[in-house]
Amino acid sequence: MPGKAELRAFLAEATGRVTKSDIARAFGLSSDQRAALRALLRELAAEGGSAPAGKRAVIAPSRLPEITPVEITGTDPDGDPIARPVGWQGEGRPPIIYMRPEPAGRPALTAGERVLARLKAIGPGKYEGRTFKRIGGAPPARILGVFEEGRIIPTDRRQKGIWQVPPGEEGGARPGEIVLAEPLPSTRHLGPKPARITERLGVMGEPRSVSLVCIHAHGIPDVFPAEAVQQAERAKGVAVRGRTDLRDIPLVTIDGADARDFDDAVFAEPEGEGWRILVAIADVAHYVTPGSHLDREAWARGNSVYFPDRVVPMLPEALSNGWCSLRPAEDRGCLFVEMRFDAHGRKHGHTFGRGIMRSAARLTYEQVQEAADAGADHGTLPPGHIARLYGAYRALLGAREKRGTLDLDMPERKVDLDSHGRVTGVSPRPRLDSHRLIEEFMVAANVCAAEELERLTQPCMYRVHDRPSDQKLEGLRQFLATFEITLPPSDRLHPRDFAGVLGKVRGTPHERLVNEAVLRGQSQAAYAPDNIGHFGLALARYAHFTSPIRRYADLLVHRALIRGLKLGKDGLEETEAARFPDTAEHITSTERRAAAAERDAVDRYLAAFMAQRVGESFEARISGVTRFGLFVTLEENGASGIVPLGSLPDDRWDLDEATQTLAGRRTRLTFSLGQAVEARLVEATPRTGGMVFHIMQGLPSRGRGRPAPKGRQRERRR
Repeated sequence: MPGKAELRAFLAEATGRVTKSDIARAFGLSSDQRAALRALLRELAAEGGSAPAGKRAVIAPSRLPEITPVEITGTDPDGDPIARPVGWQGEGRPPIIYMRPEPAGRPALTAGERVLARLKAIGPGKYEGRTFKRIGGAPPARILGVFEEGRIIPTDRRQKGIWQVPPGEEGGARPGEIVLAEPLPSTRHLGPKPARITERLGVMGEPRSVSLVCIHAHGIPDVFPAEAVQQAERAKGVAVRGRTDLRDIPLVTIDGADARDFDDAVFAEPEGEGWRILVAIADVAHYVTPGSHLDREAWARGNSVYFPDRVVPMLPEALSNGWCSLRPAEDRGCLFVEMRFDAHGRKHGHTFGRGIMRSAARLTYEQVQEAADAGADHGTLPPGHIARLYGAYRALLGAREKRGTLDLDMPERKVDLDSHGRVTGVSPRPRLDSHRLIEEFMVAANVCAAEELERLTQPCMYRVHDRPSDQKLEGLRQFLATFEITLPPSDRLHPRDFAGVLGKVRGTPHERLVNEAVLRGQSQAAYAPDNIGHFGLALARYAHFTSPIRRYADLLVHRALIRGLKLGKDGLEETEAARFPDTAEHITSTERRAAAAERDAVDRYLAAFMAQRVGESFEARISGVTRFGLFVTLEENGASGIVPLGSLPDDRWDLDEATQTLAGRRTRLTFSLGQAVEARLVEATPRTGGMVFHIMQGLPSRGRGRPAPKGRQRERRR
């Protein structure tokens, strides 16, 4: 009998669906071994090692069956449909399916339509598809777009359709306005479909239009029910009775200059040869009680969402910027953890409590860094206060480095707006030691929270991060091999191995690309009531405790601590604990929704900023190589966009998936991942956030400054 590893390898190498008879023949099994084979296949399927392909066959979990239902999601730059499999259950992102155009006389495939497609693999995670049978597909429940000349032009770049608004269905909308609409019944198969405008959101191009589009495009709730607002406005300060009085301890908040809420405060002092660290967190559980209007709304939102010009908070302003914000010189309720470490950052013990505190100062990361560099203190803080914070930080950092963690250097893009909300610049947000100081203090507090809940045998909403999947690791290995970098076998892989990879490319032209590739190769972090550890931080247990204003997971951890330590009557309830699996799945999805909306907003702001620079050339690097063209990322501000295949010099272009290279047969030009290029911006669309570039390499000097010659239709590699 083959083992599970041998079966996985056999399925991975098979070109299509595999039956039990195929397996029996391949491994020379007798009829007496069929029962054992069936049992083995059931175990493999339960572990996710195989996927059904019809009634009597299986395939590798990352491979699609030959006939698969797919949904059209949009078109590629050449206008051909792109699809994804319906109900994808595999790891990572679903494969991309490039559909062949429909035969003459048949209507083209449109976004949202579903078909049975006959598939042929053309590369890792890529298939070519031909329509086998149309199976319909519901139109979108609502349409978000810009109203122009009686039509709605979608703001989602993946939707290529245009909707016609019949007379009388405009809802008072004027040209240029962002609108929400609903489809109208229609028997029309060709041309724009009819829609009725149901809501006007503002004018495209106005200062707040970008975040408005992103809020509605991603379905983020942005209006609080009246009952939740009223409950928040009735809130009052906490009483001292029953709480530990921390008001004489000079706790300080350290946040970004543009922060709108302050939910954590820190203090550190030497203790013998080690350190005593205090982390105090806003007592949101005191105000947001289980089952209340505030609680139901906070659960639905899952987290706050941050845009360059606004925040969509998890809690109403009366709490998020009021009683739950640790403002300086104002009494505030808190949950705190007191931690003790030796000189090498090893923890000796911790204690949790419920207290009342008074922040000594509201500091920014830049202020703290400047004070530390100058060896001084800020304002009215006691002498040596900031130096003590940094001393404790260095001890924790030493323990982190010894533990070996994954520390990706992915600079966050900061969008600068003027007083009118217009973009004045987009730049990498600096990452200072003051940022790392707060990160280390918060990580330490989060670990203590998970450990304490396990000690108390209370439910815990863990923050988990699984090891990279074999499929993602294989793709990463192939990419790193182009730079002659290797990784250990997956069963011996540790986060410090990734740190070693990043160290090898630090300061090289490929640094950003390798950081991005390593990031894409990781599993996504999630919330779960069952602990599997946190691979990236190299921690056996980890929970979120430090941001209950903006994360519902932290509020649940606070309630569990309150119940376990008998710190009040507003602790976790049994009905909440029973719902932990569903809640974990929900808040993981709201977190990813928020991250997508925030990235979307930055892309659109960046497109608005770059729209003023159409025609300019920039230093860039190739960040993606595909069958339909290239993707480039600018060195100046991280803006990314597509270089259509049709804009490259006239040639027959071959794609080498293994080396991520696009090579011209006649011109001998080669474009490869990470290559430095000169890119000219030819199109920037703030409505969708999309940008189109032309690469100047290979064009005659007289062609520079003008659009690249079109030439004949390029042959595409299938």
